[in-house]
Amino acid sequence: MSIEEIKREREKWFSWKNIKPLREMLESLKIESGELSFQDGAVSLSQKATDEVIELAKALKPWRKGPFKIGDMFIDSEWQSQIKYSIIEPHLDIEGGVVGDIGCNNGYYMFRMLEKRPKEIIGFDPSPLYRTQFDFINKFIQSDIQYELLGVEHIESYGVEFDTLLCLGVLYHRSDPVATLKSLRAGLKKGGTLILDTFYIEGDGDYALVPDGKYSKIPNIYFVPTVSALHNWSKKAKFSAFEVIGEFPTTVDEQRKTEWIDGESLGEFLDPKDSSKTVEGYPAPRRIYVKLSR
Repeated sequence: MSIEEIKREREKWFSWKNIKPLREMLESLKIESGELSFQDGAVSLSQKATDEVIELAKALKPWRKGPFKIGDMFIDSEWQSQIKYSIIEPHLDIEGGVVGDIGCNNGYYMFRMLEKRPKEIIGFDPSPLYRTQFDFINKFIQSDIQYELLGVEHIESYGVEFDTLLCLGVLYHRSDPVATLKSLRAGLKKGGTLILDTFYIEGDGDYALVPDGKYSKIPNIYFVPTVSALHNWSKKAKFSAFEVIGEFPTTVDEQRKTEWIDGESLGEFLDPKDSSKTVEGYPAPRRIYVKLSR
């Protein structure tokens, strides 16, 4: 099946019973022109948050990435994504370039990158809910950002060579991390850059944690490598350079439960008697940020 055929098939996902009412609410929403700014890390929109806007924003929960501000309404997302953006932003030399965000969620990082004036931004995420959150925010912004209901496995055949790719919080969800890195490399122009963020464990050896069942209550975590093992994966994928730009534990300052999500968050994922461990007894989540070059 061609990329265009896959895209047409996935557009049908908007007719799912949990998504269709949200799309209908979005289509009927009337938005006045306004201004975009970035206040204290929030994607801030000057338009008034009408009753209809507030109703749809709440119906679109859970808001995992953000925050967003529409008039007086503050969408306090689970993740304080401005923390991660502040880590990768100094390494985003994207003015005039073609940028892809793999696993883009609701587009928070893509909206933040608009002020760097790239030529084109394309997001990939096979979630009709997150796409609808993106369309909701973009209805205020009216940007030219493209959002595809596609995954990392479609990068090679997508038909665009990217100057820069972001892949944030995706690699540990893939059962073959080296193949995933190869796909990302294939999507880059020669000399292109991949900004990667993933879980890692501390240690000097070339090995990875393979969780039995869940990790931090997340069911689809396949491998959590040491830094050395991650470097080896990048070499097997034929990246020419590997630069660590940050290593940090995940804290409740960055990820926590708010009224804009349903269910639990990091505070419930950690051992209540020892926050250095997950509830399953594994080392608590730590993230590494690396810059890879083709």
